[in-house]
Amino acid sequence: MANNWSLNIAPAQSNLALSKEQKAFNSLIRQIDKRRNRLGAWETATLAFQQRYVNDLLPLEQASGALQIQMVHCLDRAYGRKELTQTERRKTAAVIVDWARDLIDEEESLKTIYNKYNPIDYDSETASEVDDMKSVLEMILGVDLGDDLDISSPEDLLHHAQAHIEQKQVKTEAETTAREARRTARKKSPRQRAAEARAQEEQAQISLSIREVYRKLASTLHPDREVDPQERDRKTKLMQRVNAAYAKNNLLQLLELQLELEHIDQHSINSISENRLKHYNKVLKEQVLELDQEIRHVEATFRHTYGIGPFEELSPDSVLKDLAIEIKSFQKNIQALEHDLVAFENIKNLKGWLKTLRLVPARSASFV
Repeated sequence: MANNWSLNIAPAQSNLALSKEQKAFNSLIRQIDKRRNRLGAWETATLAFQQRYVNDLLPLEQASGALQIQMVHCLDRAYGRKELTQTERRKTAAVIVDWARDLIDEEESLKTIYNKYNPIDYDSETASEVDDMKSVLEMILGVDLGDDLDISSPEDLLHHAQAHIEQKQVKTEAETTAREARRTARKKSPRQRAAEARAQEEQAQISLSIREVYRKLASTLHPDREVDPQERDRKTKLMQRVNAAYAKNNLLQLLELQLELEHIDQHSINSISENRLKHYNKVLKEQVLELDQEIRHVEATFRHTYGIGPFEELSPDSVLKDLAIEIKSFQKNIQALEHDLVAFENIKNLKGWLKTLRLVPARSASFV
């Protein structure tokens, strides 16, 4: 396909300035090109990320989780050793609780160990967390999530809250549509009717402009008129691209196809009338908005798939670098866990490690 930068309008003479609509056309072409490049970069990055995520990161996560489970059992066995002081036992218990809490989903048996060292059993603690989160969500969102919820985790509650909000949005949109329909059914003023007529006429002119480009392409490419099988196959594929672009109202792709097939040249582009450019620019603005929406959808899907927070930086360039850093971090963590599991068989090594830990009283705190 021809490079869409070739569609830029250039002044016929170096001393002539472009008109407002010509400048707008060139600007919109650049904006579309930038967004196309962004989507292309996301397509490439997503494929590479998925491969490394599945082949490299997931096995490391599983290995790390298995080693942490072993460590919890190791510390559980060590807790009763007479060589440990009361302070060292408190630290050991706190580490067991902190680690086991995050691993119970992977190994249900850790719940027994967790309950052994935590004042409140795991199920009661989770239920309390869900109740607290439910109250906060109801206050923030201004909704009643109901009392008959079969929810066992904060994640389930969030999913329920999201579904509740979506249902409320659907209801609100339906009510808004109904109001608009009632408003439309009322008798319109002469000014309203005139404005609607102008808008319809303008939309008809826009559609006509796009249809003219499409017809010129279709009349040349129609494969049924071609005798040569190879040429008919080539034109069939080109016609499929033309039909796809026309179905999406994609003016830029139609113009690019014209350029590719040498149906227009730079002089033709420069000679597009101001009135036609005005119509073209409206279509191109819509394409910019559609591309922005597509980019937001791609990035939101990526965040949801790989558990990336809404406020974390995200770009096609950064995700692979961040993944490489995370992989290296897991590798170092696994090496440290493997070393410690062997070392802690000697109680002196465990006591030495416990001395380096500073016990933080907060439930969600870790050891530093």
